[in-house]
Amino acid sequence: MMIKKLLPLAISLLSLTITAQDALTSKLYETYEKYKEPSLEKRRIKHNDLKPLIEQLKSNPKFEVQKVGESIEGRDLNLISIGFGSENIFLWSQMHGDEPTATQAIFDIFHFLDSPDFKEEKEVILSKLKLHFLPMLNPDGAEVFQRRNALGVDINRDALRLQSPEGQTLKRLRDSLDASFGFNLHDQSRYYNAERTEKPATISYLATAFNYEKDINDVRAKAMKVIVFMNKIIQNYAPGQVGRYSDDFEPRAFGDNIAKWGTSLILIESGGYPDDREKQEIRKLNYVSILSALYTIATKSYENIPTEDYEKIPKNDRMLFDLKITNATYGLLGKDYILDLGIMQYEIDKKGHNDFYYRSSVSDQGDLSTYYAYETFDATGYKIIPPKVVSMETVSSPLELLHQGIAYVKGKLPEEGAYVEMPLFKVSETFELGDFNLQPGVNPTFFLEKNGKLTHAVINGFLIDLNKPLENQETGNGLIYR
Repeated sequence: MMIKKLLPLAISLLSLTITAQDALTSKLYETYEKYKEPSLEKRRIKHNDLKPLIEQLKSNPKFEVQKVGESIEGRDLNLISIGFGSENIFLWSQMHGDEPTATQAIFDIFHFLDSPDFKEEKEVILSKLKLHFLPMLNPDGAEVFQRRNALGVDINRDALRLQSPEGQTLKRLRDSLDASFGFNLHDQSRYYNAERTEKPATISYLATAFNYEKDINDVRAKAMKVIVFMNKIIQNYAPGQVGRYSDDFEPRAFGDNIAKWGTSLILIESGGYPDDREKQEIRKLNYVSILSALYTIATKSYENIPTEDYEKIPKNDRMLFDLKITNATYGLLGKDYILDLGIMQYEIDKKGHNDFYYRSSVSDQGDLSTYYAYETFDATGYKIIPPKVVSMETVSSPLELLHQGIAYVKGKLPEEGAYVEMPLFKVSETFELGDFNLQPGVNPTFFLEKNGKLTHAVINGFLIDLNKPLENQETGNGLIYR
C-alpha cells in the first residue's frame, strides 16, 4: 500500500529531474558555437592537428595530460583527464582512423569544461566524476583516413590477442582506471536509417552485449538506461533519427569485452545527416549527447529509467541511397521499362588524404519502393536519355552543354588528376562512348526528358535541374577518363 502511495511521488520527482536536464541540454545546444574548436572543421583531421591543442591543455592546471602509449608509427597516445570525483569515466575516440566525428566533439567538450559558464552543472559533473579522454586512438589510420592501423589490423577486433600497441594501451587503461562507464565513440556509414523509416540513423547507440545470449546484468542495464536518456535528448534536435546498433556479440571486440570486464559500455555511432557531409551537425549532437550523459551519470538520475525503454529505440537498418530516382522510363532493345535507380555518391580520397572527390555508382535498380534516400526524384513521365560526347578544347559554359545533352567532352587532358570541378566528364580524343546500358555498378550519367525536352541531367550521380543556375545546386564533380 505504501509503495502505491510513493509511486506517484517518485514519478513526479523523476519528471522534474528530466525537465531540468532538458533545460540544460537545450542551453548546451544553443550555445555550442561558443565552445566549438575552430581548427577541426573537416573530417580528415590528423595527429598533427591535435598536437597544438593538447599542448594547450598541458599548460592548463584544470587538465592532466599523460602520454600513455605510442602507435606503430610512433605517434603519441595521450590520456586527458579532468575532475576530482571518485567515479572514473573513460571515453575514447577514433579507434578507426576514418571515424573522427567524436574526436572533434571531445575538443569542443574540453573548451566547455574550461569555460566559466554552466558553473553549477560542471561542479556537479566534476565533483562526482573524474573524466578520462583518449582522443584518436588510431593516429596512423587517421593519417591516411583508413579504418585500420598501420599493421592492417582493425583495433576493435584485437581485444583478445592484443597485437596492436594501440589495443594494448586501451586494455591497460581500462584495467587501471576500472571505469564505471566507458564511451566507445565511432562513426558509421551514412547509409544507415532508423528501421522502417526514411530518417537517417544520425546517431546510433548500443549497450554492448557481453555474451552470445545477450543477457542483461546490472552493468549492461546501467548503459541501457543512460542510452534511453541520451535518446530522449537527441530526439529534440534530430527527431526520428536515432537508431539502435546491432547487439550481436563479437568476442574479439573491445566494446563487448569491456562490458564483460565490468564497465558499462556505451557505443555512440555517428551516421549521416542531410547536407552535412563533414558531419558538423552530428559533431554538435555528439557534444550534447556526451555532456548530457555525464550529467545524468553524475546526478544518478538515470537509475529510475526503465531498461524496457531501450528496446523501443528503432534498430539500425541500411536502406538509404544518396539519390533515388523513381518510376523513370528506360528504353532497352526497342521496349520501354519502368525503373527505380538507387545511386551512391562515394567519396574518393585525394592525394594527401585531406579532401575527397565523388565517384558515384548505381547501387541497385528495379523496384526500390522499400528503400529511402537523402534525395528522391519522382521521374514519372520522364524518359532516360543517353549522354552525348563532343570535342572541344575549352568549356566556357557547362550548363549550355548539358542543355544539349552533352556530358562528355573530348580534348587535351591534364597530366595528373582523376576529376574536374565542373559537372562534365573530360575524356581523351580516343574515348568511345559505347552502348548505353544501365546496370548496378556503372557510373550514373544520363539525362531526363519530359514532353520532348531535356529537364534534368544526372552527372556522376548528382541530379541537376537544367532550369536552375549550376551555382545554386549541389553538382558534385565530373571525372577524367583517359
